[in-house]
Amino acid sequence: MTENLRSGARRFLCALCVLCTLVVQAVVQAQEYPPLQPLVDAAATNAELTPEPGIYAGPVVIDKPLTLDGQDKVTIDAGGKGSVIYLDTDSASIRNLHLTNSGESHNDIDAGIQVRGNFNIIKDNTIDNCLFGVDLQQSNNNILRRNRISSKPFDLGVRGDAIRLWYSFNNKVTDNVITGSRDMVVWYSKDNLIARNTASGGRYALHFMYSKANNVEDNHYTDNSVGIFLMYSDDVVVRNNTISRAVGATGMGIGSKESSGLVIEDNRLLNNATGIYLDVSPYQPDTTNRITNNLIAYNGIGLQFHNDWTGNIIEGNRFHDNLTQVVVRGGGGAVRNQWHGNYWDDYTGFDRDGDGIGDTPYESYAYADRLWMDVSLAQFFMGSPMLEVLDFLERLAPLSPPQLLLRDTAPRLLAGGDKMQLTARQETR
Repeated sequence: MTENLRSGARRFLCALCVLCTLVVQAVVQAQEYPPLQPLVDAAATNAELTPEPGIYAGPVVIDKPLTLDGQDKVTIDAGGKGSVIYLDTDSASIRNLHLTNSGESHNDIDAGIQVRGNFNIIKDNTIDNCLFGVDLQQSNNNILRRNRISSKPFDLGVRGDAIRLWYSFNNKVTDNVITGSRDMVVWYSKDNLIARNTASGGRYALHFMYSKANNVEDNHYTDNSVGIFLMYSDDVVVRNNTISRAVGATGMGIGSKESSGLVIEDNRLLNNATGIYLDVSPYQPDTTNRITNNLIAYNGIGLQFHNDWTGNIIEGNRFHDNLTQVVVRGGGGAVRNQWHGNYWDDYTGFDRDGDGIGDTPYESYAYADRLWMDVSLAQFFMGSPMLEVLDFLERLAPLSPPQLLLRDTAPRLLAGGDKMQLTARQETR
């Protein structure tokens, strides 16, 4: 009995020693990084602050215009609490820093940098292990350029957004590299430029909500759940972007819900579940959306309408090697939209006069393969031999009149340069 008590006491003392050691180590670790805040406080207005190379403790509050340059040799570690930098001023520059280890609060938007000011420049920073990347609220005329941003290693739905614009105007978000974050969001914001960014491994590479007159150009989005989604957002230009491998049950390259005045042109939509998705778009009366000169190739569905809608001008696009070219949910067609001069790889007509335009219109009908469109459980069999046989028999001897989906009055045939370009795009499959 006495020996058991002695043994238990020894085990207790050992455990107590280990616990004390861990506490001491944690305290030492918390104190080993010098705080950066005193250096910021001591810097004069409009000064250039270049800290000595090393790791500094955050969070840091910057409430006056200055330049903070880490020269790629400075790390600021927030210690798992709050945001790394709170930028609450105009005309500051934050560059060449490594910002890491923010807190984990979605309510507080714990981020690499929280911006609450105008005419700031945030460039060439690495932001990692931060819940959110850069958060702008009511902040205008800022520049976010060449930053490398990733979130915390959480499940996709509980990560933070890489870049977040809320009620912010005239900002330029360019040349950033985003990996493993949740979304990039633009809410209630206008006249922003989003260009030459890359994003992968996220949910929405770019998501608009109630935002108008923004420009989205030359971005490269791959392996996200959704490329670009426009919700209640008008007059947005989406031009010359490459969006690939947005797969899954809701995967799509470009989606639009109740958005008007869109220009979607010169994009490459490759190997997505759906290339372009339109839901009650355009929404405003007497408006149109222009969908022109896009390469829509190797997708499950090339272009999908949520219902029988009108107001879209669809011209000069190349529909190539999609499992299904056009789908209209709800039993309707898409004939009330303007189709003209598109290339369709399943066009069976001729070009006898050699003008590059088919002699007869391209027409697409829904036959028995409509089953998977209207019955959700049948979607599993989309493209299967069984439905293909049913579709063949229905086309051979229709039991009822097929549904006309669309009529392109001047289908275009591929020129030599177009064929070479399509061949090169097969590498993305």
